Amino acid sequence: MSEWFEEVKAEFITNFIDGERWRFLADGLLNTLQITVVACLIGIAIGIVVAAVRSSWDKNHETMRPGIGRFFLGVANAICKVYLTVIRGTPVVVQLMIIYYIIFASSRNALGIAMLAFGINSGAYVAEIVRGGIMSIDVGQFEAGRSLGFNYVQTMRYVVVPQVFKNVLPTLANEFISLLKETSVAGYVAIQDLTKGGDIIRGATYSPFMPLIAVAIVYLVMVMFFTWLVGKLERRLRSSER
Repeated sequence: MSEWFEEVKAEFITNFIDGERWRFLADGLLNTLQITVVACLIGIAIGIVVAAVRSSWDKNHETMRPGIGRFFLGVANAICKVYLTVIRGTPVVVQLMIIYYIIFASSRNALGIAMLAFGINSGAYVAEIVRGGIMSIDVGQFEAGRSLGFNYVQTMRYVVVPQVFKNVLPTLANEFISLLKETSVAGYVAIQDLTKGGDIIRGATYSPFMPLIAVAIVYLVMVMFFTWLVGKLERRLRSSER
């Protein structure tokens, strides 16, 4: 047992202490969290806009009069449907490489490009989450808003959106957790994220076990922490409904 312990200790020192290699994991973790947070905000912004367009078309296109407003809403809805189909139908790593190596090939801001790429990808899933929340609101809520003298936009803002936000908040938090794990492919575009940090250590020490296990443990701890926060949020929302 003592020999095994000494071997593990020596491997730990080789992988993380010598040359301060633990800094690769620390720097990678910082980049991973930055990408996740900014991409989540971008995704929420895109998702809300797309969901508003899609739900407005679904709820109103049959009753709207032919005109410029109906035409532009129809075009916007078609664009949103193409966006959702393409983004949800292709792997995020392929989208990341297309944006980095083709669309922004002249840029060297890999971190910003990764934030944008993951944000665009997340926006498609957030859009469907929010749209589902809007469509689940009883039609009587819309009629109640209209009876108060609100137009469609005011009804959405003051009556529908607060209810939707409360309903979809736990699901959006879970999307954040999924996004956190998806950013592990950021190393494909030369970003030193958490996974890439483990790869750098592995390449220097030729010891795959310890760096990969360390990366897995860090991801597991983060996911468990955010899952605990989501559970606490859901319990608080349920208690506020009583």
